[in-house]
Amino acid sequence: MTTTDNVWEIPQSEGRLYAAALFDLDGVLTPTAEVHMKAWNRMFTDYFTAHGITPEYTDADYFAYVDGKPRYDGVRACLASRGVTLPEGDPSDAAGTPTVCGIGNTKNDAFEAILNEEGVEPYPGSVALLDHLESLGAAMAVVSSSRNAPAVLAAAGIAHRFEVVVDGNVVANEGVAGKPAPDMFELAARRLGIADADAVVVEDALSGVAAGAAGDFGLTVGVDRGAGAAALLAGGADVVVDDLEELIAR
Repeated sequence: MTTTDNVWEIPQSEGRLYAAALFDLDGVLTPTAEVHMKAWNRMFTDYFTAHGITPEYTDADYFAYVDGKPRYDGVRACLASRGVTLPEGDPSDAAGTPTVCGIGNTKNDAFEAILNEEGVEPYPGSVALLDHLESLGAAMAVVSSSRNAPAVLAAAGIAHRFEVVVDGNVVANEGVAGKPAPDMFELAARRLGIADADAVVVEDALSGVAAGAAGDFGLTVGVDRGAGAAALLAGGADVVVDDLEELIAR
């Protein structure tokens, strides 16, 4: 149920109340950021090895060039860091096609394979916050660059909690600018019927907190799942937590 009432008190926000939470998915609600990291590592390691590209791909590349961005933007940025430019191609390109889209689709195949192998459970602290917000009647949306967001939400058993999902499919189909632009979060707030200033952006990625900071949102919360608290604060987060349960006022 959507509300326009400011009902959510965050301990770190000095008594300010908010009406909505706009959650990133991977690394915020579910540990699928780890699945994405494995998939990117598998894909880029294979590609770099096959083409003699150096230096080798590491998890530092994930945080610097890929994390939080739409898939093809991540491919383009990481290849550019090695001085590699490929044709853009088309989203219909088969996995393995030597284009930005073809490489991105190879990564997507790797992600689906790992997700099927390992499954996914939401973070307990994230579920605790969702329960809390539900009890308050606060509005909630998922804002994820991943086109796999619906499958991940369903696999984690939390799809029913969100009346609005703005994901990579929306970016592709509706021409919405991806993170670090604030447009995806602004669209989610608009679809919830909530003013940006009454909404809280909750992100673990540097590109995501940058998107929150670029908009007129009431608060941008960084969740430190590996990017580092200092980097999240420098990137635009107003508050950094290690677990979403910290956002529940006691």
